[in-house]
Parts: sequence; structure tokens; C-alpha cells
Amino acid sequence: MVGTPQQTAGGQVAAGSFNYKPALALLASLFFMWGFITVINNTLLPHLRSVFDLNYTQTTLIESVWFIAYGVMGMPSAFLIERTGYKKAIIIGLVVMAAGALGMVPAAQIPSYGVTLFALFVIASGITLLQVAANPYVAVIGPAESSESRLTLVQAFNSFGTFLAPYFGGYLILSRTVGGTSLEGTEISAAQRLADARATELPYIMVAVVLLLIAIVIWRSNLPKLGSATSRVAREERKKLSLWKHRNLVWGVPAIFIYLIAEIGVANLFINFAILPEIAGITPAQAANYLVLLWGGMMIGRFAGAFIMRSFPADKTLAAFALFALVVMVGAATLEGPVAMWCLILVGLGHSIMFPAIFAMGIKGLGPLTEEASGLLITAIAGGALVVVQGWLADLYGLQNSFWLTVACEVYIIWYALVGSKPRTAE
Repeated sequence: MVGTPQQTAGGQVAAGSFNYKPALALLASLFFMWGFITVINNTLLPHLRSVFDLNYTQTTLIESVWFIAYGVMGMPSAFLIERTGYKKAIIIGLVVMAAGALGMVPAAQIPSYGVTLFALFVIASGITLLQVAANPYVAVIGPAESSESRLTLVQAFNSFGTFLAPYFGGYLILSRTVGGTSLEGTEISAAQRLADARATELPYIMVAVVLLLIAIVIWRSNLPKLGSATSRVAREERKKLSLWKHRNLVWGVPAIFIYLIAEIGVANLFINFAILPEIAGITPAQAANYLVLLWGGMMIGRFAGAFIMRSFPADKTLAAFALFALVVMVGAATLEGPVAMWCLILVGLGHSIMFPAIFAMGIKGLGPLTEEASGLLITAIAGGALVVVQGWLADLYGLQNSFWLTVACEVYIIWYALVGSKPRTAE
């Protein structure tokens, strides 16, 4: 049995007060599943673009709806956790995700663009609740000095999910459809589009079953409570505290927002970029196999980053990874042929530690404000909704030129790592 952790006044669990490794192992399954489901969208987008004959703006709007859920549900999720506790909130999040996954079945049967958007919004709402609960939990249940390393290590299992998802989506969706096995510009009949639409039913039924099984395991587990130090403090005491006085959080919120623009823009437009004749000229199904390498780089980078940050400061490590991402994104925006595609693949390595490092630095020192700070940071994931801006830029100036937006995002992350992340109270 796992004992109840003892916490310091700052909200961090005292080192050695309990064995938190079993809890981390269990939570790793949550990180895996929401990474897996999120990246299925990367194969779903070119699929839906073919089924509904969408332009880039309409295609990226699908992903925008997904991330709008983070903006809408981030803070409500934080308040729900304060009322129900972490364990119940996680179970609720898993059930909501399963309901959304099952909603993809009627969306495919009709088929309906609107119902698809709604089902994806429901799935993303459940993931938002899991994000708000699991990220701060992992960051505070161990020693404060290793919070960035610990969160990055568990996030590596999220990347393991993103690594496997393109295989799953490519095999069960793209490779079983006419649109997924045809070159860009191939004419597809209405009957073929209808048949293609129904290829999403089996994958999402499988996902729903797995989510419900994990919910049962969590329900039967002895997931330890974090105690009063990370629950909402009494109203009178809370009036003396302010989230906005913590500089690392104030600049961390836009850092998460901007990072998501970069990560989601690259991941969601990768297949569309790779199939261009002047880049790699391959089919969407073939491009999905290369997308695996992008997410594989994120997984390797997170495992490596977790160990690097045990010996080197998290801010310097983040700056180095962001500088690498900046260099390869300039290559993707300016070069031609397969080398441009490989630059886009390599940016996964640069992006790997950004979210966990920024998140852990953003909540450092927040103590009893941890849940609300977490809610704000997860709300900032809504930045992924602005991928529609990149779609708009791609329609106006070309897909390759749209990646200059990603280059600009990397610049801000470097600044946050070196300047904005310093954990001191804002003046």
C-alpha cells in the first residue's frame, strides 16, 4: 500500500516521505494514451481533408476545435479537481474521453463534419482534465530539485504514445482508404469518399475500450492524495495570494501557448508537406511512416532530456533544445527536396522537452496555488488552436513559407528559457 505523502509548506512532497514510483508508473499510462489519441489526429486530418474535400484552412480548423477545448475547459478542470480530488477527476476525464471516442462512430456513419468536430471537442475536454491533474501531480510528488527531470521522464511515455499512433492511424485509417493510398491531386468519387469516412469507426472503438479499462484500473488503485498543501486554500487566506505575482508563471503561460503553435503546426501539416512534389512526392500513407520518426525524436529527446537535466540546469537545457529547433525549422522553411522533410522530422528532437520543462518551471514555487497555476498553463495549450493561422498562411503564401511562424515561436522559447523562467515573484 502506498502511504499518504507529507508535504512542505510550499506544496512539494517531502523527499522520502513515501514511495511515489508506483503512482508514476500508473500515471504513465495516462500520458501514453493522451499522446496516442492526440497524434491519431495527425493521420485523421489528411483523411478528413480528402473525405470532405477541405482546403488547408478548413483542415487546420479541425485541430483548432480540438485545442479550443483546452481554452474552454482548463480552469473548470482545475476547480473540479479542487472539489473531487485527483483520482476522481482522472476517472471522469477517462470516461469523457471514451464517450467522445464512441461519438466518432456516428460521425463516420453519417458522415458529418460537424459531428466529427463535436466528438473531437469532447475527447479533448477529457484530455484537458487529465492534463490539469496529472502534470502537477507528477511535478510535486517528489523532490523539488528534480521536478523538471521527473515530469520530462513521464512525458517520454506520452511521446511513446505519439510514436506508435502514426502506425496505428496509418494502418487502420490511411492504408484502408482510397484517399490515403492515392497521390496528391487524385480525383476521388463520392462513393469512395463515403467508404473512406467509415474507416475511422474501428480505431476509435478500440480506443474507447482501452480508456474504459484504464479508468477501471485507476478506480481500483490506491493513488495517494497530495494533501491540503495542494488543495485550494481557505477563502480568506487565498485573498492574500496572487498567481500573477509569480514571474515564471506569468511568462510561462504564453510560453506554453506559443510552443503549442509550433508543435501542432509542424505535426499536423507534416503529411501535407511531405506529399508535395517539390519536397518528397510520396503518398499520405507513406508520409505517415515518416511522421513516426518525428514523434520518435520527441520520445528519444525526452528520455535523454530527463537524464541531462539531472546534471545541467533545466533553463540552459531548454535553451539548447530550442536553439536546435530554430536551426532545423529555418532549414524546413528554405530548403527543397527530401532534406526539407528531414529538417521537419528533426524538429521533434528540439521540441521534445519543451512542454514538460516549461510546465515544471511555470508552477515552481506556487505551493497552494498549484492547481490553479496548472489550470492556466493547460488552458494555454489552446495555443494549438492557432494552427488555423498557419493554415491560412499556407493558403496565402504556400505551405513551406508558413513554417516561418514556427521559427518565430522558437525565438520566444529561447527567451523564456534564459530570462522569463526565473522563479521569482514578479514586481
